[in-house]
Amino acid sequence: MTKLFAALLCCGMVNGAVAAVTFDQQGSVTEIVSQLQNVSPDAAVVPLPGDPKALAKWTVMVYVNAKNNLESYGLKDVNEMEMVGSTPELNIVAELGRINGYATNDGDWKGSRRYLVQKDADTSKITSPVVMEIPKSDMGNWKNLVEFVKWSKTNYPAQRYVLVVWNHGSGWNKNAAAESGKGISYDDETGSHITTQQLKQALDETGKMEILSMDACLMQMMEVAYEARTGADYIVASEETEPGDGYTYNTWLAPLAAKPSMTQAELSKAMVDSYTDHYQSINQGATQSSVKTENLYRLGQLTNAWVTAVMASGETLNAKNARTKAQAFYYSSNKDLGHFVKLLNDGTQNADVKARGTELLSFLNGSVIYHNRAFGAKYANATGLAIYMPTSYTAAYDGLQWAKDSNWDDFTKWIK
Repeated sequence: MTKLFAALLCCGMVNGAVAAVTFDQQGSVTEIVSQLQNVSPDAAVVPLPGDPKALAKWTVMVYVNAKNNLESYGLKDVNEMEMVGSTPELNIVAELGRINGYATNDGDWKGSRRYLVQKDADTSKITSPVVMEIPKSDMGNWKNLVEFVKWSKTNYPAQRYVLVVWNHGSGWNKNAAAESGKGISYDDETGSHITTQQLKQALDETGKMEILSMDACLMQMMEVAYEARTGADYIVASEETEPGDGYTYNTWLAPLAAKPSMTQAELSKAMVDSYTDHYQSINQGATQSSVKTENLYRLGQLTNAWVTAVMASGETLNAKNARTKAQAFYYSSNKDLGHFVKLLNDGTQNADVKARGTELLSFLNGSVIYHNRAFGAKYANATGLAIYMPTSYTAAYDGLQWAKDSNWDDFTKWIK
């Protein structure tokens, strides 16, 4: 994987944005953070075995693969985590990877370090204790992600878990040179990354968690969510590219630290709102949503029924027009599923298509998209879940679980 390709994935604006980096400290969050007590590095560790009451309420695991042109943002985000820090009921664990050629501050060390994040007042230097150092790491290897999660669960057990995968992301990108170009967590040092199918493999091995979040571009797609649906109750991600600054970690970790009894649904909403509020405050367009995974299989069944009706109707022109007008994202083949269905349904003359489309939209908006936020006129029709809608089909798509379980691949070939 070349640096050029990684840069093109989602952060072509990164280099110009570095100088404008600011820490977003909303008043309500600052008040919450100021009330949190300092704790010792061991405060959230080693509960009584077998006693769930002794477990922390949450462990947040952040896999910060900054071994690319996002290195300076990785350092910044761990510092944002330190604005809150771990508490007896909240473990914040991070693996941070660094590489030659980008940021040189904070010791300019290389490789990966794992931290139990502790609160401090220094936003320019990571002061949390290094729990583990990995001089030669491959953060684009899905097995390394598995090892990090298992290590975190063993050393910092909790009643509930969040995994954040931090890096470049490309969702399902047919424009990549090969199947290997699609996915997340690009390590420029090793040239490896985690493909869509490998993300499923990783989640199968780590065991199910409450929230999978992807602080990366373009990852809230049906193809990705469907592949990962058995690995988490909720998936939080963006339909569109993310600015290099990504998440503001303090603005969702502080409310969680203040209220560790949050359910996974509540926390997923807080994460969506934290992200979108930040970019709205600086007038920058953004999308972020929370998807409830237990209903994705049923969504697939309803999509199949609707697609079958559309193809039987013969309304190819209506389908093409809807595809052209549907909300698009960085890649023109990424369309908003809800908006596409609505446009096609609005233009149909077929009663069966309209009835099945209405049922599909109702289920999508009521049972799958738990919380959606989109800011900016450019994203007025971003409803929370993108899908692949090419004008020419690629056979690599056939390897996805979504293509195997649905007739979406047949549908995209039918439209042409």
